[in-house]
Amino acid sequence: MASLAIANNPDVRFLGKLLGDVIRAYGGEELFKRIEYIRATSVDRARGVAGAGAIDRGLDRLSLDETLDFTRGFMLFSMLANLAEDRQGVAAEADADLGGALARLASEGIGHNAVMQLLEQALVVPVLTAHPTEVRRKSMIDHKNRIAELMQLKDLGMEETEDGDRIDEAITRQIALLWQTRVLRREKLGVADEVETALSYLRDIFLPVMPALYARWDRALGERAPSFLKAGSWIGGDRDGNPFVTAESMRLALARSAEAVLGYYLGAVHALGAELSISTEHVTVSDAVLALADASHDEAKSRADEPYRRALSGIYARLSATHQALTGKPAPRPAPLAAEPYPSPAAFRDELVIVARALADEGNGPLATGGALGRLIRAVETFGFHLATLDMRQNSAVHERVVAELLKAGGVCADYASLDEDTRVALLRKELESPRLLTSPYAEYSEETASELAIVREAAASHAKYGRACITHYIVSMAQSVSDLLEVHLLLKEAGLYVPGAEPRADVMAIPLFETIADLEGAPAIMEGWLGIPEVAHIAAERGHQEVMIGYSDSNKDGGYLTSTWQLSRGSTALKPVFEKAHLGMQLFHGRGGAVGRGGGSSFAAILAQPKGTVQGRIRITEQGEVIAAKYGTRESAMTNLEAMASATLLASLEPEKLAPADAARFGAAMDQLSDSAFKAYRGLVYETEGFRRFFRQATPIAEIAGLKIGSRPASRKKSDAIEDLRAIPWVFSWAQARIMLPGWYGVGAAFDAFEDKGLLREMASAWPLFASTLANMEMVLAKSDMEIAGHYAALVEDAGLRDAIFGQILSGWRATHDGLLQITRQTRLLEKHPGLETSIRLRLPYIEPLNLLQIELLKRHRAGEDDPRIGEGILLSINAIATALRNSG
Repeated sequence: MASLAIANNPDVRFLGKLLGDVIRAYGGEELFKRIEYIRATSVDRARGVAGAGAIDRGLDRLSLDETLDFTRGFMLFSMLANLAEDRQGVAAEADADLGGALARLASEGIGHNAVMQLLEQALVVPVLTAHPTEVRRKSMIDHKNRIAELMQLKDLGMEETEDGDRIDEAITRQIALLWQTRVLRREKLGVADEVETALSYLRDIFLPVMPALYARWDRALGERAPSFLKAGSWIGGDRDGNPFVTAESMRLALARSAEAVLGYYLGAVHALGAELSISTEHVTVSDAVLALADASHDEAKSRADEPYRRALSGIYARLSATHQALTGKPAPRPAPLAAEPYPSPAAFRDELVIVARALADEGNGPLATGGALGRLIRAVETFGFHLATLDMRQNSAVHERVVAELLKAGGVCADYASLDEDTRVALLRKELESPRLLTSPYAEYSEETASELAIVREAAASHAKYGRACITHYIVSMAQSVSDLLEVHLLLKEAGLYVPGAEPRADVMAIPLFETIADLEGAPAIMEGWLGIPEVAHIAAERGHQEVMIGYSDSNKDGGYLTSTWQLSRGSTALKPVFEKAHLGMQLFHGRGGAVGRGGGSSFAAILAQPKGTVQGRIRITEQGEVIAAKYGTRESAMTNLEAMASATLLASLEPEKLAPADAARFGAAMDQLSDSAFKAYRGLVYETEGFRRFFRQATPIAEIAGLKIGSRPASRKKSDAIEDLRAIPWVFSWAQARIMLPGWYGVGAAFDAFEDKGLLREMASAWPLFASTLANMEMVLAKSDMEIAGHYAALVEDAGLRDAIFGQILSGWRATHDGLLQITRQTRLLEKHPGLETSIRLRLPYIEPLNLLQIELLKRHRAGEDDPRIGEGILLSINAIATALRNSG
């Protein structure tokens, strides 16, 4: 399989050759030849040299066992190609760094003071979520990451690892391990599994990377930057539609995070103790350090003249006691000295700062700079004792039921659900003014209500244990009214997290999530009503800002790609004057997914495309599924992506608007017209075409995807097959498997056709970042789609009349979108102006098509009732392999 090495990328050629050698060694020469025949004929077909029949002949000769091996081989090649491209991508994004952003701002007359003023109140947070689009087991990702580390050593010209292994041989061994590692999960992931997976990224990547990034930014700025980059997570706190997330899940997530971050600190302090061997025989040590040294009660004679070491012995002892207090477990290396635990991360930081200042006061030598101590102080500022801020999330319908039960049991209101909005708001505000609780130890509550009360009480206990920074946000899904937010305050009050009075306080912010098109349109009115409540305004003013979350996935499923994109932009813009009127900072939380149909694409480009005045130095963005491994799988890629996010936030906040008001008005009016046309076309197909639901479920592997065991969350919000109830992830994922990619483009072609002024669209594409980004993401989706293969999937639909009618609409819509995009962008083919991406996708296509054809055949056999377990396993393997090859498909 040496000829697997077909790409211009030397890493792909190198890794592809090694994979071929491994398949030959472990699978045998015959398997290698069969796989190589299919690969070669598929490449020939992509070049126009051979027809589809050549591939079919190769696939037909595979036994079921060989089918499984073939699928694994193609999946592994795609995984290794991804690794090689990620390495190239890190280099390609080098200009998206803070230094480049500062230079760009300086060229536009925006100086250092303006940058520092913004950073003082800035907040940039990637929020890890457990949304199930990562189809690979963690074991596979770990082997891939080890190969990436070995490739970095190879880049440095090294021939051996630190252990003496030859690097090429070590890489081959990792590929052999990949070949022999089970790809599919046997058991469905639980919340505890998702917590551990996220923890591995937070502990192994974010903890060491963020302080290193800050050190780089301090040099670029010429002074110490505020700690504005933080880590966030939903895992263990997001229970919207997931009955498996409970108070116990929250307790587990926070406890494991505390254990990880405290373990990191203990290791860092221990290393500092070994490093700072400074003797009073050579330096004069500050009284503050001497006091710390004396307070440690470290009486070791060997350290009698080494106050820094003695001080660090005391710090280590206190940290060790903190570990025991917060985790209930002794430190991995318990301290020999007794000490009191730290009451807060700030107290720990204060003692580290005493040591750092003393070192700086001794002179201007190398010990005056940050080093390991500076990175540790930065880590404490960034991660506290909680590692990542955990969000709570629940659906507004759940809150309504729970509050209704509490009000009824408390004798306040017998039928809350029947009240109109104004009456609800008045009732809730009155209850929030009273210090009286609604709950009683003598009352019995439903399982749902008991669970929700347990959650907020666990949040209060976590605040007391880890500090308020451990949980600061409560997301309300499907928020459609002011009462939806007041209901959260009422629940928080039951746990002491909302305190009434003349100056009320909310220790957790209630945040609306606007998801559907109608919700986005109604967002400004809801926020005006929310911020118009005096007690809410007081709480928000004390905080200085209010967050609003906007959802990409459900708005796309509701209204299609173009309408979702435009309504998100319009909604953000419309919120700006609401916040200005309230004299309050606006913080947007972007609920993005990996696929374009769920807000995917470059975070750097997406942030820069936000409407002016809506970023304001503060932004949170979800990182989901396969995107987490792609962006944060290695320290190098994490450094690149985190810095790109921070740099884009800086630029989006400070760069002047380049679009003239008249042009903005013209472009906006054009987008209104495009959006209306696209919305009608999309809704007409998806929600108004008879039989579309049946077409979708038969033409895609939506039913089979449920067998992947890739997440703890059910695929649908309710027990129904309605598209409205289906979660956005399986919706997008299924269309990607069938190579139709419908959520990423459908309806846009109809909008292009209906819009007469094509010259205006070309002007928008060249002058408006939002429209340019929208087209670029859609172009990538169109390039990954394949209507010929899609036709094979459509053939799975049993009703020929239904199949022909609906697939005919899809095919016509695809052609209109494809042709319209080329006309607007002045290209003769897709990705003509993006040769790097074109090469990447063209490299993958010969590896995806045979997988699609195999999957279709296996689906036919499975749906016909064949019960050989290898058929089911082959389907799941093919889903895994296609997703890996397509990359951002979920």
